[in-house]
Amino acid sequence: MASLLDMRRRIKSVKNTQQITKAMKMVAAAKLKRAQDRVTAARPFAKKMSDVLGGLSAKVADDFSHPLLTARGDEKYLVVLVTADKGLAGGFNANIIKATQAFLNDNSSKEVELVAVGRKGRDFFKRRNTSIAEEYIGLTGRGSANYSDAAEIARDLIKRFTDDESIDKVFLVFTEFRTVLSQKPVIEQLLPIPKIAATEEGEASAEAEYIYEQPAAEIFGKLLPKQVETQVYRAMLESVASEQGSRMTAMDSASKNAGELIDSLTLNMNRIRQAAITKEIIEVVSGAAAL
Repeated sequence: MASLLDMRRRIKSVKNTQQITKAMKMVAAAKLKRAQDRVTAARPFAKKMSDVLGGLSAKVADDFSHPLLTARGDEKYLVVLVTADKGLAGGFNANIIKATQAFLNDNSSKEVELVAVGRKGRDFFKRRNTSIAEEYIGLTGRGSANYSDAAEIARDLIKRFTDDESIDKVFLVFTEFRTVLSQKPVIEQLLPIPKIAATEEGEASAEAEYIYEQPAAEIFGKLLPKQVETQVYRAMLESVASEQGSRMTAMDSASKNAGELIDSLTLNMNRIRQAAITKEIIEVVSGAAAL
């Protein structure tokens, strides 16, 4: 049986851990608010830009061609995985890695290279000898994502896609933020940029006639790379918000579990102390009776 001193040390250790988890929860909550505001502001622009460019590219496909729109084969994939640089975020990293593994297993017949954005995904697949074409570490560790970092990643992806004609498709794997308790792994095709056909809701805009002040090729030559940058930036913002939400939930659960453990250890400590006092009383009574 543990001694009274051992129990007090364990209780003190758990209390110190509880203070850390409570502090991490508060920090994650503050970062989550900023990240949630940024991702909420970025979503409408990213979606509208994707819809407009997708619809226009489908409409003017016969007028010009662009490397970022030209469909290729289906043999070699480049997968951009966005994870966190730090742990202690519940199942955030495990869920997105699991989704990536499932995607790789479903496409085991394809040649796949990985671009790792975040230390956790890089470390996991590096230990499993997965081909990693490029890695970007420390971009989201501050609890935020910068557009300049996303633009750099996008430019590298575009250069790799246009220079290496053997790459048929580029996929973006990230965690979409829904609520503090709900985050969903998402896999989207980034390149070639999908062309969106007209729908019932967008039929009017798709049928509208556009007048270009510059040639369509020149306009799309500037807008299509910007579209890739926007989608990468949105994925990083979604990932940061999801990470902070998952970490806040995990630290809240850890703090509650620490409180329950402290109560249990305190009860055991009181029992040990009571048993020691009872033993001492028995020894005193027995000694007095012997005299």
